[in-house]
Amino acid sequence: MPEMSDAAPSPAAPFLGTPTEEIRHFLTEHPGTKTVEAFIFDLCGLAMGKRYPVEDLAKLYEDGLQMCAAACLLDVTGNSADPLGHGFSDGDPDADAVAIPGTLAPVPWARRPTAQVMLRLVRADEARTPVWFEPRETLRRVTADFQEALGLTPVVAVELEFFLTDLAREEEGGGPIPPTSTVTGRPHRANQVYGMLKLEEFDPILAAIEDACAAQGVPATAASAEYAPGQFELNLRHVADPVLAADHACLLRRIVKSVARKMGYDATFMSKPYPKQSGSGLHIHLSLADGGGINRFDETVDPEETALRQAVAGLQATMGEAMALFAPNVNAYRRFAPDQFVPVTTDWGYDNRSVAFRVPSGRGAARRIEHRVAGADANPYLVMAAVLAGVRHGIENGLTPSSEAATGNAGAEMDEGLPFRLWRALDALEGADILPRYMGGDFLKAYHAVKAAEFEDFMSEPSPREYDWYL
Repeated sequence: MPEMSDAAPSPAAPFLGTPTEEIRHFLTEHPGTKTVEAFIFDLCGLAMGKRYPVEDLAKLYEDGLQMCAAACLLDVTGNSADPLGHGFSDGDPDADAVAIPGTLAPVPWARRPTAQVMLRLVRADEARTPVWFEPRETLRRVTADFQEALGLTPVVAVELEFFLTDLAREEEGGGPIPPTSTVTGRPHRANQVYGMLKLEEFDPILAAIEDACAAQGVPATAASAEYAPGQFELNLRHVADPVLAADHACLLRRIVKSVARKMGYDATFMSKPYPKQSGSGLHIHLSLADGGGINRFDETVDPEETALRQAVAGLQATMGEAMALFAPNVNAYRRFAPDQFVPVTTDWGYDNRSVAFRVPSGRGAARRIEHRVAGADANPYLVMAAVLAGVRHGIENGLTPSSEAATGNAGAEMDEGLPFRLWRALDALEGADILPRYMGGDFLKAYHAVKAAEFEDFMSEPSPREYDWYL
């Protein structure tokens, strides 16, 4: 299987200039470009858009392309639930999808020279009003309100776990098959957390992923082998912009899946693809910088850790309400089980991977909270928005954590008060009191409608096990 490049360049920085200058600079660097893929990330975190001739690139910045606004409210199968009357009821009107400056990048895995650019949805009015139910816009609004209310800037980074798998599926049940080692030629079945041999075996594809990240300005840093066969984790560098951090996470998922296909594999961010193996998570690392750039979680600045403890308390208070955002489908709840280093309580603690809200060992300016609840298939924009909502709630209201920092194993028993089933999580979201104050009640109603309809559709067809057990 061919490598996609010989060496990994440094991550490309966003171009700082006018759209015309950005386009001119890009085409100078990539003169053979033929097409441009223009897309948004929808409610499920999936890229959707159109492909244009490169000659139309300037038009995407100026006028945008026309796309039905409710396209970003489709469920994972592409069906519309007509949430809050957006879709069928309103006649499915268009919005303008306009290029986001600084997101123009090459597509290293494309068969012919191709560019990509991210879009944002705006109404075709004079003010170019953003479409309020686009997930990225929701996070942008939550972030702006957070900074205005608290005078603090969230500094965030995302970690994502995923599985490489064979392109083929199991004949019975269609489940995934572990990937074939590039060294041994045999399916990879060993459990090797942090295993260097595992990284070496799959170095060609990991190197290609790193190269693609660098080409697209996605700041991937450490790669590590996770516990299960074919499972890996990629870390993204922290940035003082939650929207940009979520952009990076969405783009990373697109890169991993696309490069995997290019290299003869498949890849999945499904939370629990193998029933007897560990699942994949989406972890967010967060600290808060004041106007002078001082980390408010720094214990040398605040020995009482007031802001950190208030933030933890807010995350505890909102965890149940936000579970349907952190775990958006039936499979995502299979990840939650005792003794799996997956949060099953609202506990927090220092350098303890059995808790929901971990304070890693970094001290001083590196002091931060690691939010460990979300599955890898959750929408990064919405996970980030829910985390910021919880932190803001805790700090604004001066909350105190519901327990002291946990020591030892906090994951031995599941907290039955938390909604660890999709139907319970949807009920918790529908009855939420705190999240609507920060994320917007209408957006959460729309999300609930989409995911509830998706669940009903999922349950409408008998599974193979139903025939095995009940026929």
